[in-house]
Amino acid sequence: MIRTRFAPSPTGYLHVGGLRTALYSYLFAKKQKGKFLVRIEDTDRERLVADGTLNILQSLDWAGIVQDEGVCLAKDKNQIDQKGDRGPYIQSERLSIYRKYAEELLQKKAAYYCFCMPERLEELRDQQTKNKMPTGYDQHCLKTIPPEEAQKRVKAGERHVVRLAMPKIGETVFFDLIRGEVRIKNELVDDQILIKSDGFPTYHLAVVVDDHTMEISHVIRGEEWISSTPKHLQLYLNFGWKPPEFAHLPLLLNTDKSKLSKRQGDVAVVDYQKKGYLPEALVNFVAFLGWNPGGEQEIFGLDELIKAFSLEKVGKGGSVFNIEKLDWFNKEYLKRLDPAALLKRAWPWLVEAKLIDEKKLEDKKYSDWLARVLMLERERVTTLSELPAAIRFIFSVPDYPVEMLVWKKGTREEVKKVIPDLLAYLETLKDIDWHTKTLEDNIKTWIEANSFQVGSVLWPFRVALSGLEKSPGPFEIAAVLGKAEVVTRLKAAIHKVI
Repeated sequence: MIRTRFAPSPTGYLHVGGLRTALYSYLFAKKQKGKFLVRIEDTDRERLVADGTLNILQSLDWAGIVQDEGVCLAKDKNQIDQKGDRGPYIQSERLSIYRKYAEELLQKKAAYYCFCMPERLEELRDQQTKNKMPTGYDQHCLKTIPPEEAQKRVKAGERHVVRLAMPKIGETVFFDLIRGEVRIKNELVDDQILIKSDGFPTYHLAVVVDDHTMEISHVIRGEEWISSTPKHLQLYLNFGWKPPEFAHLPLLLNTDKSKLSKRQGDVAVVDYQKKGYLPEALVNFVAFLGWNPGGEQEIFGLDELIKAFSLEKVGKGGSVFNIEKLDWFNKEYLKRLDPAALLKRAWPWLVEAKLIDEKKLEDKKYSDWLARVLMLERERVTTLSELPAAIRFIFSVPDYPVEMLVWKKGTREEVKKVIPDLLAYLETLKDIDWHTKTLEDNIKTWIEANSFQVGSVLWPFRVALSGLEKSPGPFEIAAVLGKAEVVTRLKAAIHKVI
């Protein structure tokens, strides 16, 4: 069975690059009717972020990427749980497992104890850099300390690490599902630390042990791990295990082609969530950062992505994170939301902006009206977070200068006549006629009958209702405001111009 995994380190919140890795791993597994699991690699104890794991899981859940196995959210979505029979799936809970396998490597002389102090390692690196040599450990402890002496020093409590005994001749060759054949000279591969002085494993030992014991068939990860793959393959060889297949994804880039980083903008999934981007839009956008199915279609739901995805169509070159394209995706997805769905998505932002009382959602008449209000601006905003400001004029008309009421081809004297006449006409309309299409038909007929210019009526009408230079059309606004509020706002406009 195909089994993929997403194994983030909770040293920060979920990065959009991590979201892409998780997404591709999920899509690949689901297309093959396989399993996708989440594992937490928390061995870097110094850089752990307290709520990092919870944020990663909540971000995946928000994006609709559901794990079949591994670390997951509890039912309340504010606690961490685990599911599956190959756990634990959190590395800090697997320390005894790593020690067992490290001991096996030591016995096979595939690994060795190293007692070098940080000062010596720093001096070694400085010398190598000065002499323009590849930097890396020089196998000093392997070459000068017999295994028996090393054992005694360890038992005596001397500070030490365990290093991989990497062969220094020949090369490591492997096939990458995206890049094809990759060849790396072994002399360039460092004797990686496997167990740190604090007893915790490094990523390199833990990832191999975990992927094997959890029966991972395909490892999909960023290209920064290509140079580490020989170390991992050496460990598989030492253990006598069959390695998984590898696929290394291209970098995500800023618009200046530098590596995507928070120095040039938001990089955490939660940043986009807070700004009001829809999860479907972000997932669709991220899917296209390195992968292209071919053809003209750009809007893909998650199920469509599963059917279309293949590693063969993932490129080797870096992909630019173009925020304008993300905005386009989000606007397209906003357009596809029906009124009730839009209201449900926008509700938290409306409450936060104090436009509405949270309890009012239970009032169906009110919520139906509010959904219509949101539809006024649905195609004029980019994100959900922009909606409160966009519809605020519905709840209280902004103050505006009287000059704004005057159409560019009109005069203030014309406005003094048009608005009272329009008000008088609207007061004759029955409530049954108070709908966008009916209002438009009736008012345009009235304009023609009175030989007014269309702009001389509709411009001041719209400004009187919205108080804005740019807003939805007057018929749409009037239909949402209702007759009584329209009358009130037109009277206020008359008061301004007299």
